[in-house]
Amino acid sequence: MPLLSVRHLTVYRYRQPVVFGEHRMMLRPREGHDQRLIEARLDITPAPVELRWLHDVFGNSVAIARFAGRARELRFESQVRLDHQPLNALDFQLEEFARAYPFSYGVEELPDLARSIERHYPDPDRTVDRWARRFLRPGGETGTLELLAAMTHAIGRELTYIPRHERGIQEPARTLALGSGTCRDFAVLLMEAARALGLAARFVSGYLYSPGREGETHRGGGNTHAWARIYLPGAGWVEFDPTNGILGNRDLVRVAVARDPTQALPLHGTWTGFPADSLGMTVEVSVTAEAAVAPPAPPAPRRLPAGGRP
Repeated sequence: MPLLSVRHLTVYRYRQPVVFGEHRMMLRPREGHDQRLIEARLDITPAPVELRWLHDVFGNSVAIARFAGRARELRFESQVRLDHQPLNALDFQLEEFARAYPFSYGVEELPDLARSIERHYPDPDRTVDRWARRFLRPGGETGTLELLAAMTHAIGRELTYIPRHERGIQEPARTLALGSGTCRDFAVLLMEAARALGLAARFVSGYLYSPGREGETHRGGGNTHAWARIYLPGAGWVEFDPTNGILGNRDLVRVAVARDPTQALPLHGTWTGFPADSLGMTVEVSVTAEAAVAPPAPPAPRRLPAGGRP
């Protein structure tokens, strides 16, 4: 896999100088065995008087900026380079007991997974429950990975992707009723459907690489992207992107993981001024590939002269 470069630019503009409050950023990709951060740079204009970093309860990197003075524009530009190793979900090895659904999580894991199994959105008419159970094989066990793959592909195939730049999430039942939504709506629908079956699921915010392979296009590029992670014994947290039917992390750059989308906002903050002062915001995201650098060749063996002495 080539190295990936991500540039994320956000600009807020105002009619007259305003005062900026605290801003929190989740822009630094999470490191792990499948993605390794090589370089990260964050430029903020006007420069904050304080910039500090912390890890939140989920282990995400969070930058917190504080400002002084006034300005008519606030600009955040994040640039990162990382080594991304694609993993295919269907190649993951599950524990024997978890290969077929239904199964139960182990007692040692259940306390930590409990909040991710709980339903987070109302479903009074059991709309999401019925939708999730249509993928179960009647009268017998269903392959766990096959079940999740079918749910993931069905969302992208049956629902219409419509970008929406306003904050907020549609309730999953409404997404099904409308037959449309954004990538974050689709992610939450898959999460709630998995939770309806007793599986632990989390929300992922990050970036999408669109390589332009022959006959393949990704939906949701040019902005931040969202998908789901589901915990499977033996494989751990596995990525599922219902917007593009991606199983595993291929083309997905993971930045923030949370139990609910409100805990994984890429950038948010406050400002003080008149409501009419806001002229809106612009966001630009690009993910490009560069050729991987081959490791240096080992030195050639030295030839010893006759007699075996150098």
